[in-house]
Formats: sequence, C-alpha cells, structure tokens
Amino acid sequence: MLLSIISLVSGFILLIWSADVFTNNGAKIARIFNISPLVIGLLIFGFGTSAPEMLVSGIAAYSGHPEMSVGNAFGSNIFNIGLVLGITALILPIKVEKSVLKKEWVFLILSTLVAGLLLLDKYLSFYDGLILLSLLILFLFYVFKQSKKDSLNGIDDVDSKINNKEKGKTWLLLIVSLVILISSAKLVVWGGTILASIFGVPELIIGLTVVALGTSLPELAVSISSALKKHHEMVIGNIIGSNLFNTLGVLAIPGLISPFKIPAELLSRDYIYILILTFLIVILPFKDKINRIGGFALLFVLGGYLYQLFWF
Repeated sequence: MLLSIISLVSGFILLIWSADVFTNNGAKIARIFNISPLVIGLLIFGFGTSAPEMLVSGIAAYSGHPEMSVGNAFGSNIFNIGLVLGITALILPIKVEKSVLKKEWVFLILSTLVAGLLLLDKYLSFYDGLILLSLLILFLFYVFKQSKKDSLNGIDDVDSKINNKEKGKTWLLLIVSLVILISSAKLVVWGGTILASIFGVPELIIGLTVVALGTSLPELAVSISSALKKHHEMVIGNIIGSNLFNTLGVLAIPGLISPFKIPAELLSRDYIYILILTFLIVILPFKDKINRIGGFALLFVLGGYLYQLFWF
C-alpha cells in the first residue's frame, strides 16, 4: 500500500513538473514559428497539459482498465472548467473574446454533443474512437490554418530571437519532458489501480477524481500563470483546447485500444455536469469577463458534482 501511495504521489509531481517544462518549451517553439497566443493556448498548452490525460488513458486502456481511461477523460473536463477556470477567475477576472465563443467554444460544444450521442448505446466502440479521432484531426487542421493568419504577440517571458543552440536545447527539453510524462503517467495508473483494489473503490471513481485531479493540475498551473501575466487568450485557449483533446483524443484511445461497455452513471451524471460547465463558459462572462462571482459559480457546480459522486 505504501509503495502504491509513493507511486501515485511521485507520479503526480513528475506529471506537473514535466508538463510545465513541456509547455514552456512548446511556447518557445511556437514563438519560432510565429504562432498567436490563442493558438498557443489551444494547441501547445492544450495538448501539452492534456498529454498526461492521453498517456494515462492509453496506458490504462492497454493495461485492461478502460473505465479508468474514460473516467479520467470526463473527470478532467469537469475539473478543468470547475476547478481550473473557477480558481483562476477568483484570482483575476478572465477576459473572454467574443470571437472565441463564436468559433472555438462552438467546436467544443459540438464535439461534446457528438461524444454524448456516440455513447448513448452505452458502448465505446472502435468506430466511435475513429469518429472522435477524425474530429480531433479536423480541429488540428483548423488550428494550423488559424496559426497562419495570426501573428504572435503578448508573450513576455519568451525571447523573440532564439539562436540555433537555444533551438536545440528547447527541442531536447521538449523530448525529455515527454519521456518523463510517459513514465509518470504509468506511475499514476499503477498507483491508482492498486489503491482502488485495496479500498474496493471502483476504477471509474478513481479515474473521475484522483487521477483526473492529478492530471488537471498542469492546466491549473498554466492557467494561473497566464492569468497573472494578463494572457487571457491563453487561459481560455488552454481550457478549451485541453477539453477538446480530452473529449476527442483521450476518450478515443480506450475505444481504439479496448472497446468496452460504458457505465450508465457516466452519462446520467458525469456527462450532464460536463454539459452544464461547458455552457457556463458562454453564460458567465459579464462585460466579456468571467469575474470572481463567475469563479464561485464554477466552483459551486464542481462542489455539487463531488457531493453527488461520493454521497449519492
């Protein structure tokens, strides 16, 4: 038991550190290719901070624990909006561009609805995984197309001129951090699975809470840092991008690797909260900002979800 706890804690710590290094160096690479702050949030930060979820999902599904994979995907989306966006808005009100709500948010809600429709038969099949993956590729195509139109601005902590030596160092750190992400993800899955069996807790609950919270911490760190530096586009881009990768990428993985029957409560409980929180992104902005009251509202919904999860 002690070994599994050590594995879980050390896995979380390594996940947070490696995801931070990964996104920092990803931002430097984005700077080299002249990509906008929103695209950095959607793609570099969105993918970078969702990499732990994707790795945990893949390893869990391959190891014969697909319920943990799906629980991780759903739980991470709930924590990303309820906890990450909620706490960030409490620290500093977040500006929300109307253009984001008209395009990127619309793609997120459509992807969420498609995922719900695919899971109505309570079975995540190989073909469901292919459909979700196809939507992810479509989203990536949109982001790359958007990156050609936008110009980079507003990133203070990344040098505009990076020599060849720095480029090599940046790529090396990116690769090393990715390797550590893979290793730490395996630690989290192993520790979570052992603890679940010891305490008799269903793997779905472990995936929805412990693993989902642990893999959402990178999003929290990146969002708070971006908000404090007034990079509002990155905050919203990070949340929307991360949830898109979770919905289309993380959820697709267990379907492609190990198709299985979806627990009924995943749709009747967890999916409903994802819809509520996703719609709150477009409802809460007052004068184009999610203020501290909005942050409290998001945390309140998250609290209601956790109460229902553990006491009902």
